[in-house]
Amino acid sequence: MAAPDAPRLTLPLGQSFDAVGGDWRPVTESFRGSATGRALIERVDGRVQAGATVYPPEPLRALALTPLASVRVVILGQDPYHGPGQAEGLAFSVPPGVRPPPSLANVFKELQRDLGQPPPASGSLVPWARRGVLLLNTSLSVEDGMPASHWKFGWEALTDKLIEAVAAQPLPVAFLLWGAHAQAKAGLIAAAGGPHRLWKANHPSPLSARRPPVPFIGCGHFSAAADFLAAAGRPIDWSLPADSRA
Repeated sequence: MAAPDAPRLTLPLGQSFDAVGGDWRPVTESFRGSATGRALIERVDGRVQAGATVYPPEPLRALALTPLASVRVVILGQDPYHGPGQAEGLAFSVPPGVRPPPSLANVFKELQRDLGQPPPASGSLVPWARRGVLLLNTSLSVEDGMPASHWKFGWEALTDKLIEAVAAQPLPVAFLLWGAHAQAKAGLIAAAGGPHRLWKANHPSPLSARRPPVPFIGCGHFSAAADFLAAAGRPIDWSLPADSRA
């Protein structure tokens, strides 16, 4: 059971949509006005009103930290962490002071193997988000202790539109698709026909990170994306503040 003070969604979901600004807003407002968008808001709000503990407190935070025009990399996850205090509205990221969950720990292992970067001081990936890495889950809310509990609520229709908006951008973007949920979006990227590149690997979960068909550990996505973007004149900085205790 969640701790009483664990950060959670408490405001009506419509207020999260109200807060979206800049170049993402036409996408989110179009979705919000659709039948699917209205049904999603009603369903999520209904779960909160019924007493469910829903994470994260800011489901659309990734859009606030990474404007559409600044996106250089898209990392797609499945849905937010379902443990107390873990989800912070960015795929794979946890707030400072929270121990990295196993999937994130494997992300850091691959980052070190691929680029030689030391273990970071924090599990928060906010520095990446501020540099143009869109950390997006395919579903943007979840209930405490219930993974995939908001799958098919309607979030997937919104994340499809967000990915299409990125794919429509004229500048090259690296798409890193980790796991089956993320790889199901590949067709949206290919259909856009832009100057983008995508890479696929298993999800970094311990259940799949080292297994066929494309083990996450050893995939080399960080260096591949960095080389691609550097050649396109859009360099990406994967560094994170190092843990001085390591």
